This record gives sequence, C-alpha cells and structure tokens, in this order.
Amino acid sequence: MVEELLTAAAATGAAGVAYLTAAARVVKQYERGVVFRLGRLHGEARRPGFTLIVPFVDRLHKVNLQIVTMPVPAQEGITRDNVTVRVDAVVYFKVVNAPAALVNVEDYRFAVSQMAQTSLRSIIGKSDLDDLLSNREKLNQGLELMIDSPAVGWGVQIDRVEIKDVSLPDTMKRSMARQAEADRERRARVINADAELQASRKLAEAAQQMADTPSALQLRLLQTIVAVAAEKNSTLVLPFPVELLRFLERAAQNPVPQERALQEPGPPAGRRGHGDGEGATEEERDRGEDAGRGLAPDFGRLAPDTGRQAAPSSAPDPTSAHPGPGPGQVTRERPRTDA
Repeated sequence: MVEELLTAAAATGAAGVAYLTAAARVVKQYERGVVFRLGRLHGEARRPGFTLIVPFVDRLHKVNLQIVTMPVPAQEGITRDNVTVRVDAVVYFKVVNAPAALVNVEDYRFAVSQMAQTSLRSIIGKSDLDDLLSNREKLNQGLELMIDSPAVGWGVQIDRVEIKDVSLPDTMKRSMARQAEADRERRARVINADAELQASRKLAEAAQQMADTPSALQLRLLQTIVAVAAEKNSTLVLPFPVELLRFLERAAQNPVPQERALQEPGPPAGRRGHGDGEGATEEERDRGEDAGRGLAPDFGRLAPDTGRQAAPSSAPDPTSAHPGPGPGQVTRERPRTDA
C-alpha cells in the first residue's frame, strides 16, 4: 500500500515537473510575449521575466522591441529635372505595439522594407537633382513621413530615415565638374578684377601725390635703383633726370618761331610781286597776269576813279609804220614764223 502511494506521488511529481517545464517561459527585457490561446489573442502582452502558459493550448510569440536597422536597396529613378540617379537609404524603426505587429501584418519587416523602397522612388521623382545633393535633411523628413503613415497601424514606429548615397551617370559627373570649374574660374576672375580696381585706385592716389610733390618721383626712382642693385644680376641701370623729360615735353609743345616760318609754304612763283598780298584788288592781280604774259597794261583802265583818265600819246612813232594804239587798246606782238 505504501509502495503504491509512493509510486503515485512520484508520478504526480513527475507530471507536475513536466507541466511546469512545458508551461514555463522566460521573456527577456527587450522582448514582449504575445499569447495565442487556441488561435485567439489572449490578454495583454507578457512583461519581461518568468511567465506561464497552458501547455498544448497557448502559443507564446516573442516580439523584439529593439531598434531595427534596415538598409533600403538602391532605387533607380528620374528626378523632376529629368536626371537618372540611383539612390539608396537606411531605415531605423522599432515595434511599439507587439500584438498589432503580429496580428495586423504578416511580416512587419518585409512590409516596412517594401514601403521604404516605394517611398524612396516617389521622393526621387518629386525632387530635383540639387535637392538630392544638397537638401537631404528635408528629403529625409519627407521620406520618414511617407513610411511612418502606414506603419502606425502595424504597431511599428519609424525612428529615422537617411539617404545614404546618390549615384550619378559618368556624363553627369563630368558636366557637374565642368560647371563647378567654370564657377570657380568666374569667382577667381571677379576677385582678380576687384584687386586690379583697388590697385588702380591706389596708383591713382599715388600719382596724384607725386604730381603735387615732384621730388617724390625722384625718391621713388632712387628706391627702385636700390632694389635692383640689391639682387645679384647683370642689370645696368642709367638714371635719367625727370626734369629733362619735362623740358623736352615743353619744347615739343612750344616749337621755335623760325621753325614755324620754315614750315609755312610761300606764294606760287607765277604770282609773286606787286598785288600778291591778301588785300590786293582784282585789277592789280589782272595786271600782274598781263605782265607775266608780256602784255602792256591798259593805263586807261587802270586810271583812278577820281574822274581823270590817262591821256594817250597823240603823236605817232616815226619809226613805226603802223599807227599807235588807240585809247583802251593793247598792242600785242604776233609771233614770227620762218618761211
């Protein structure tokens, strides 16, 4: 009888140990336990520590609450300014509602991954290339909102989204390099031009100062000679007085009167003599022309305007076979012709 009791107690103890072994569960600190009893959600999520379930009736599913780092595969798309790029990103998320992560979605990791890829392609098409390269923080915030909106119903919270890399075609890289080089060259030219402008203003002020004090130019010449002589070279410097240059400049501006007289042209050879001045009358010029041709002047025509006329000679020349010229006539010699 005693043996039977001992055997029954041992069997009961063994069954209890087996039951406890089958029902005992340990939930870690970063996990939550979700119990399904006969296929239905039972109660709240189990807290970390030791917990018991009904063997062969309950199923305990542990959900990790740690932040998950999920890389998003590189997505190729066309930006709003028609540039083909490849963009990859990384998503940081965690589960905040363990029962919803198991009940509302089949695989929350795969769902978050697909949603991140779709949102990344969408954000590429809505953005310009300059925004992808320089304004990534704004794009990260927009991408986070696009992924977080449907993930709330899955019991998942998107903690952070970052765009990792933007791959450009080789032709676009070369174009951007040329553009950056041209922009740097433009800035360099602007800086150089500004420096030349400032230097020209300083030189103008120095020239004005030297013009007010002529001795300053001589001192500057001496300083230049000292600077050249300090170096070991074969340069020969011949100082030239500045006063001599100024004297030559004044002499060139005011030539000698005799040189001006030699440079002025004289009157023509055929019209020199009486009546060649600027105040000569027309009759005097005509008389000069007749004298040049060997013709006698008409004294009747050249008489003054006082009413008196020159009296012609009434006695004929005894040596001449022809009568003398009448009043107002001019004798002309005919050229002789040889028979």
